[in-house]
Amino acid sequence: MIGTPLKKGATKIMLLGSGELGKEVVIEAQRLGVEVIAVDRYANAPAMQVAHRSHVIDMLNRSELDRVVRLEKPDFIVPEIEAIDTQFLLELESDGFNVIPTARATNLTMNREGIRRLAAEELGLPTASYRFASSLEEFREAVGVIGLPCVVKPIMSSSGKGQSVLRSAADLERSFNYAMEGARGASDRIIVEEFIPFDYEITLLTVRSQNGTTFCPPIGHRQVDGDYHESWQPMAMAPAVLVEARRQAEAVTGSLGGRGIFGVEFFIKGDKVWFSEVSPRPHDTGMVTLISQNLSEFELHVRAILGLPVPEAVNLAPAASHVMLAEEAAVEVAFEGVYEALQVPGTKLRLFGKPDARRNRRMGVVVAFGADTDEARQKAEHAAHQVKIVTLA
Repeated sequence: MIGTPLKKGATKIMLLGSGELGKEVVIEAQRLGVEVIAVDRYANAPAMQVAHRSHVIDMLNRSELDRVVRLEKPDFIVPEIEAIDTQFLLELESDGFNVIPTARATNLTMNREGIRRLAAEELGLPTASYRFASSLEEFREAVGVIGLPCVVKPIMSSSGKGQSVLRSAADLERSFNYAMEGARGASDRIIVEEFIPFDYEITLLTVRSQNGTTFCPPIGHRQVDGDYHESWQPMAMAPAVLVEARRQAEAVTGSLGGRGIFGVEFFIKGDKVWFSEVSPRPHDTGMVTLISQNLSEFELHVRAILGLPVPEAVNLAPAASHVMLAEEAAVEVAFEGVYEALQVPGTKLRLFGKPDARRNRRMGVVVAFGADTDEARQKAEHAAHQVKIVTLA
């Protein structure tokens, strides 16, 4: 049963993190009559603008987190970002609260050390070689073992913050400091990874629901400075390679358990598949599903959370997404060129409504159809570049 919003019997979802992905989750939840409470560390976050209520708290502060959870008594707690006291979610779950997909899954996946050890050491999945470091001395030792070039990341971060490719020993200290400064949450460790010269990388959206485990068609994506810049669906793959990616995705999500959508990332070179990362929530590269699928990743996530049927996700046509980034910090911005962007046939535009801007902050996305993914990518990029982010103050 689903109750009526703002009534005693309401079915309530609490989002921890209220960015652009959470905004789409709110919209899909409200279409099914769910009451939504959005929580984040700053006011007027995108999901807050469409939720029934919102709270501004430090989600790393367990007393504040405990206060809003017990005040609202949600049926489902849905983490959306890394900057949360994930250890405390384990306590909330033990008190009877339902954390999506599970508190253990959230705790492991928000931390690159936890998920890498699970995938490589417990499940035996192929991954890049890796070491962890908490100090500059340990970092030097780790780089010496892994070798150059190598990939350096905070164990907790998002949107590519703190991530770099270390190619020269002369940049070692700079790379270490950048990783430490880019960390989110209670993070003071770094992962040093083998650099894999992959042919391409994919996101395999994996849904755990009452129907079992299902997969969306694979999504290709390109990153710039460690952050998603464009994505497209479907990604052309050899059938055997896709089968192996699905095997690994099912292994890791099955171990994590719970219900909901997972964004599982892989590196592909030839017929080899390496597990990279997994997010226990809708994935930024999956924004292409707003136009590419019969059910977007957000609708799939909400259906799975509520225990509703999750049918096969079908790609409707080749499609792509392309981000729009701010060039500078500003407390208020406006968007020019929206008319020109929407003149590109087969495109849709999503402006996230973020209350301010900073350099390289994702402010919107264009999604587009095409005769093939190459055309869709060209159209999405062209439309996105028509939009200019203008500083007002």
